[in-house]
Amino acid sequence: MTGAPIPSTGALSHIRVLDLSRVLAGPWCTQNLADLGAEVIKVERPGVGDDTRGWGPPWTARADALDRRRDSTYYAAANRGKKSLTLDISRPEGQRIVSELAAVSDVLVENYKVGDLRRYGLDYESLKVINPGLVYCSITGYGQTGPSASKPGYDFVFQAIGGLMSITGQRDDRPGGGPQKVGVAIADVMTGMYATIAILAALNHRANSGKGQYIDMALLDSIVALGGNQVTGYFASGSPPRRYGNAHASLVPYQVFEATDGELVVAVGNDTQWQRFCEALDRPDLASDPRWTKVTGRITGREILIPELEKTMRCRGVEEWVKRLESRDVPCGRINDYAQVFEDPQVRHRALRVDMPGPDGSTVSTIASPLRLMGTPVRYTRPPPRLGNSVDDVLGGILGRSAEEIAIYRASGIV
Repeated sequence: MTGAPIPSTGALSHIRVLDLSRVLAGPWCTQNLADLGAEVIKVERPGVGDDTRGWGPPWTARADALDRRRDSTYYAAANRGKKSLTLDISRPEGQRIVSELAAVSDVLVENYKVGDLRRYGLDYESLKVINPGLVYCSITGYGQTGPSASKPGYDFVFQAIGGLMSITGQRDDRPGGGPQKVGVAIADVMTGMYATIAILAALNHRANSGKGQYIDMALLDSIVALGGNQVTGYFASGSPPRRYGNAHASLVPYQVFEATDGELVVAVGNDTQWQRFCEALDRPDLASDPRWTKVTGRITGREILIPELEKTMRCRGVEEWVKRLESRDVPCGRINDYAQVFEDPQVRHRALRVDMPGPDGSTVSTIASPLRLMGTPVRYTRPPPRLGNSVDDVLGGILGRSAEEIAIYRASGIV
């Protein structure tokens, strides 16, 4: 690979995506596809757009409070790399335009309520007739089938009913105890990630079979799947897992420790690291104690062991502990806020902040994609789009509409 030219196109540069989704799960999925080179056409309501455009402050750029063109940073976080087509799909001509775009697209992503698009003839059964190779992905809260399929819901609801909050937060008998949600909309993000995987799998199948297919994604399914080892532990034992706060159900010590000048995380993942940890603490007595040499003993005896470790950890400062532990290959780290995250040398080296020029000359800052393909690297060619910025490009360039026709659409409010 050394010295080889870097391709100017992405891994999905041959793919066109019609994005009828809004808020977060669907847009997160389609942003992944855009980062990988796909042409993503985001269909939005005329004059309003994606709900999240107005979810500010904060805004992507400083603007007058009356400036209706400004977009929230929430919107910017999930819509990089896309074209924006404003379109009223409740009207027959708007429906016809979506159908025509679906006929020349590879993927369609939508997150309308179950059955909503069937009213407009934009459901999978209708569109596969005109494009049998279409990969059609629906994202809803509860899925397309079942007793709850028609219910509305947001990320917070699914963190609750999907079990995640039952294992997140301090124990009930500790200060601040009780269930907590995760600090980001994890159900939305994970559903967007799972949807990306499903779409790529369907495209791979189409490459061999020539056939598209329907994908039914649910936030509930995704958040339950995220339970992973906690859920399989419940299946085996019959006992629902409980909250451990910042501790770990299956590893000890694996938690936050208080130092003389702050706090740090220590994550001892095996028995060898335990010995190194004891060496860093200057506690050979703990290293040789047969109660603690194996992880099982440390788990069952955590109520005795942890207070002893906490007492020792309070004797030095955070930086000194980090140096001592890292020198012995014990995983650890200070607890950073996001200002500190983006000052971290490794984060800077990995270029995890992407500053893109906005359409008004301002800078829109987004987080880099973690997808690192060496042969077809991710490229950032489009900032989050202004509402309707690609009407002429899409209608004229893709569907062949004349300037006169597009002007009529604008005058009638279709676009």
